[in-house]
Amino acid sequence: MKNAFALIYTGDASMQIRELTFSRSVAAVPFGGRYRIIDFMLSNLVNTGIYNVGVIAQKNYHSLMDHIESGKEWDLHRKRDGLFVLPPFVTHDNTGVYRGTVDALRSCMGYIRRSEQDYVVLTGSHTIYNTTFSDMIEAHINSDADITIMYNEDDSKASEGPFDDLRLQIDENGYITDLELNNPKTKKKYRSCDAFVMRKDTLEYLVEDTYSHARYDFTNDVLVTRSKELRLKGWYYGGYVGRLNSVVDYYKHNMALLDKSVSSDLFNPEHPIYTKIKDEFPASYVGNGYAVNSVVADGCVIEGIVENSILFRGVHIRPGAVVRNSIIMQGGIVGEDSMLDSVIMDKNVNVLDNRQLSGYCTYPLVIRKGRRV
Repeated sequence: MKNAFALIYTGDASMQIRELTFSRSVAAVPFGGRYRIIDFMLSNLVNTGIYNVGVIAQKNYHSLMDHIESGKEWDLHRKRDGLFVLPPFVTHDNTGVYRGTVDALRSCMGYIRRSEQDYVVLTGSHTIYNTTFSDMIEAHINSDADITIMYNEDDSKASEGPFDDLRLQIDENGYITDLELNNPKTKKKYRSCDAFVMRKDTLEYLVEDTYSHARYDFTNDVLVTRSKELRLKGWYYGGYVGRLNSVVDYYKHNMALLDKSVSSDLFNPEHPIYTKIKDEFPASYVGNGYAVNSVVADGCVIEGIVENSILFRGVHIRPGAVVRNSIIMQGGIVGEDSMLDSVIMDKNVNVLDNRQLSGYCTYPLVIRKGRRV
């Protein structure tokens, strides 16, 4: 895979995920007890053997940059190639505000042209799965396709929000014969995983040509609009795929980790998911405290009851507190005799004593970072 590099676009319209993205991009949202969403895509690329990775940022990217730093945790801290964070900047041609993926790619054209590899893996940042792209890249090289699109089988309806729901129709030879974007009544069961492989010169041509026609969205203005003139091929992925398009989806896919089949797929030891290391003491259970069917990260102190929940690093559940079906992010405190059900607490939230907070699985209660309730 030395002849491929990667671009991760993190400039999605993330404000739709409510309080979770008030001060961070979707890529930097915590997930699964100790990870960030971008950890999955960075790990997929590194496990593939791709060590030239560009991360395109647009807004609220300080938390993202703090997390990935130089890329050392993913073995991307290198003398040649490595990890490149590509934030927006203002020039005569670039206003610093991207109107779409094509606009963002064009602003990073210097990095793309300097990359020595011939093939590029282009991905988004709000979809999680655990795989390698080796077979997909090899299949693309051996085919006559202009673009290869990773997809899975998904019968669920499109989520409301800014994220593209791209559906594919595949023929018996694996070629894409039709595309639909954000159709709430679609009958197509194959759904894009937001990962594309193509030659670098193909990407350069498509970006410049699309931009010159005042079109700025890669999915709509390149894939859908030009689907008849481009040779598009599908690559099927059969593992677990989580699309974090809304708060409900975020909650659902976190809770899915309590299912052993899902957690073993997403955290397959053959393809490790790497993240920023933080040295913490092991979780401790004090007095009558216990946890059942939960993910409990290092540094937690459990003095109350935890059931069917995800606890990130350094969470403190005080005596008499009951936490059910909830996600408590780093540094969260649940006071004595408080009860939480279907709640998402962002980092460093302090719930005082004798509080009762409840949401529902289809509409969890979200508490913004640093709040005191």
